[in-house]
Order: sequence, then C-alpha cells, then structure tokens
Amino acid sequence: MIFLNNTRNNSSCTAVLVGKNATVDGSTMIARNEDAGGGINPKRFVVVTPDRQPTEYISTFNGFKLTLPANPLRYTETPCADVSDGVWGESGINTDNVAMSSTETEFTNTTVLGIDPLVDDGIGEEAMLTVVLPYIHSAREGVKRLGALITKYGTCESNGIAFSDQDEVWYFETVGGHHWAAERIPDNTYVIAPNQTGIQEIDFDDPDHFMYSDDLKSFAETYHLNKSPKGFNFRAIFGEDLQSDHYYNTPRVWYGQRVLNPEIKQDPESRSMPFERVPAHLVSVEDVAFILSSHYQETDFDPYGKTGTPETRQRYRPIGMNRNQEMHILQIRPDFPADHAAIHWLAEGVNIFNTPVPFFANCLDTPANFKNTPLRTTTESFYWLNKLVAMLADPFFAEHDWDAMTAVSESRKFGFAKGRQAVTLADKAFADQKAADLPRWHTEINAKIAATITDNLKDLLHQLVLLRAEKMVPTFEKGGEM
Repeated sequence: MIFLNNTRNNSSCTAVLVGKNATVDGSTMIARNEDAGGGINPKRFVVVTPDRQPTEYISTFNGFKLTLPANPLRYTETPCADVSDGVWGESGINTDNVAMSSTETEFTNTTVLGIDPLVDDGIGEEAMLTVVLPYIHSAREGVKRLGALITKYGTCESNGIAFSDQDEVWYFETVGGHHWAAERIPDNTYVIAPNQTGIQEIDFDDPDHFMYSDDLKSFAETYHLNKSPKGFNFRAIFGEDLQSDHYYNTPRVWYGQRVLNPEIKQDPESRSMPFERVPAHLVSVEDVAFILSSHYQETDFDPYGKTGTPETRQRYRPIGMNRNQEMHILQIRPDFPADHAAIHWLAEGVNIFNTPVPFFANCLDTPANFKNTPLRTTTESFYWLNKLVAMLADPFFAEHDWDAMTAVSESRKFGFAKGRQAVTLADKAFADQKAADLPRWHTEINAKIAATITDNLKDLLHQLVLLRAEKMVPTFEKGGEM
C-alpha cells in the first residue's frame, strides 16, 4: 500500500505466490503481508454480500469514480477499520473461488513516469478489490477487468496485484499511469515479491501465460525504453534498481528463496535473482506463513539475533516487522467441491508473534471480534489483541528471554495445530451437509475456530504480562514483617 503523492507515510508489503504443482496438496496460494506506513493501522475481516456492494464506487481517497456492474458475487475482504480515507479491501475470495490480493507497492522508473505520468484520480489499490473481485469468475478474468480499468482511467500508483483460482495464479504489475503486464506463474514455481517490479521476459506470442496493455511493446519502442538488443525484460525496462532497493527489497527475496531453495547460494543484495523458482520441496501453508513472519532467522541479519554485529542486525528490512497489520494466505484447494474448496487464512498484528486462522470463504459472516475493530485498543478485538501480544513479546525477544520466547512459540504451534484440526474435521464432515446449508455451516465452523485461537491468544497475553511484571525497573526484594 502507498498513499497518493506521498501525502501520508508510505507503506509496503511482501507477497508470496505458489502454483498448484509446487504445493504439497495441489492448492494454488496467493499470500501477502499488509504493512502500513506506521505501527498501527487497524484492520477488519468481513463478508460483503451482494446487497451491501455499492452500485457506484466513489473513492474517499482520491475521488476515483466508477459505475459498477449488476449482480456482484459475495466475497471476503480485509478493509481498514477507519474508512474515512478509503476502503483498502486488500484481500478476498469470491463465491466463484477467485482470490485477489491487492496490492504490492512498486515503483516505476523516472523515465517512464515522465512519459506516462500517474493519474491523480485514477484507480488505486484503495479501490481495486472492491471494483474487481465481485465481478470476475476466474483469475484470468481478473487480469482482463483490472487491465481494462487501468487502460481507461489510469492509475495513481505503481503496484503488483495477485489473482488466483483453482488452476491458475497470475501476477499483474502496473507501470506509469496506463501501462501494465501480467504473467501466469508457472504451475511448478513460486514467487517472492517485495516492493519492486518483478516480471522479467515477456513472450508476446504466448497469450496463455502473458497479458499486457495493448500498446506496451510499441510504447517501449516509440520512446526507446528497451536497452537490450534482444528480448523484452519488463523489470529492466520499467522498474527501478536503486541503492536503497538492495537493502529494503532484494534481501526479502533472498531470504524467501533461501527458505524454499536452501541449496542455492545468492547475494542478498542481488537484483538478478529470478522472479520465479522451482522449490526444492513442495510448499505448505506453514511454509508461506513462516516466510511472511520471518526476520532473517539463522543469519547475521536477524534483528533479534546473537550473531553478526549491531550493524548487520539492522542492515536489511525484514519481512516480519512492527508494521505488519494483517497477513492473508488465500488457498484454493483441488480435492473438494467448489463450495468447500476455498480457505482465507488470516493473521492480524505482527506476524512474528501471531497465528493465521483458517476461514472457509464460503461463509455468510465473520466473528464479531474480527469484523468489529474499534480505533482504540481493546482485548475484545482480534487485531488489537495481536498488537498487544506483540508489544509485550518484542522486548522479551530482544532480551533473548527463553521463557517468553517459548511461550510465543508454543502458542503459535497450538494455534496452527487447532486451525489444521478444524479444517481436517470439516473436510470429513462437509459431505453430510446440503450444499445450500454450507455457507451457514461454514460460518459456524469459522466462529468456533476463531474463538479457540482467540482464547489461546488471551492465554499468551496473560503469560507475557506475568513475565513482564517481574522485569519492571522499580523493584526491590520483599522485606520481612514490620
């Protein structure tokens, strides 16, 4: 996420995309951290039913306006709690099992921006999910709809957007005000996407795997943008490669690829790391969650680490960090009917200390502590509960306090195990439900697992309070009786 014309703090995210032949169960997965410009940006998790979908979208962020089609689908989303500056729907799955994650802030180079400037009142990520996801029936349709909107109205920012369905994963990138390209991620590969243009060579003769604005190639030719005598490297032509990128962006790619391809040795600051890789092992939801909560563990760059130096431990921007607001893993599974295949995994707060909760996307509502997020701290909100845990746990990690670190680790393991258990039990029982009853049934199952993980987090909060109470600075040994 990034705010128009830098009038507010920039924010930036990390995305992970995995094709169906690269996952352990044949699912497609698109996932992302939403990292705000500051430590606090309260989030909600809601279901938008067709009667609640607007017929005209008017952005309170930048004034973008759009008349919307009839007959929208129901969908999940993770909007801001305060919508006075826009909705920022961010992530969701619709009832046709199309997932969308929008968006990953990226940056177009100054040459392109001078030729095709950003459009102040064009479509931005604040609006993208709301005006695209309810109206698409495949990932490919998502690319086409968003591409048409950007071509017609322009965009106010440079972004990467992910779409998926049961078969395909697509990554869509905007450059300049009106140009874009999208690549179908090969089924046997994964992508780690930081805040940089990622797509590399585009094959203009392969419409099954590449889509792009109609004049993309001629635009580059007219303005002499392609410095390579052969090929069309989208990243090199339209993206940036600044010194700051080598500390802020590429190390995140390096660490994610290090997790899934430990056999490959690379430079954390290299811009030549490939956009997609075949993993050394099949990828699970847990692998994706680990990457999105990582902070360079087992390297000299871990800010909580004991190795390296004070400088190396602060050298690179980690993936798991204070600005994490929510993390979603949108999973479309292959072995179940469409009305039971989609899971919207959701974590809130700082991912180093939290647990993603599995929500069956074919549901009618979300639990109260997920959909009602006040702007003041309260333990009755899932978002704020996670933020409180992080505030207490962070100094313990900095102090290498074994008791607190173990408490966090055990809580996270318990949460993931309970989530997996809920999904497994539901997978065994859903066939006994009538198809018409599944949305209601999923809603009930979602509420139960959310309550279990909420209670687990409250237990962790209590443990951390007890431990921190013994570490306050004003203290003294208890004296004898007076």
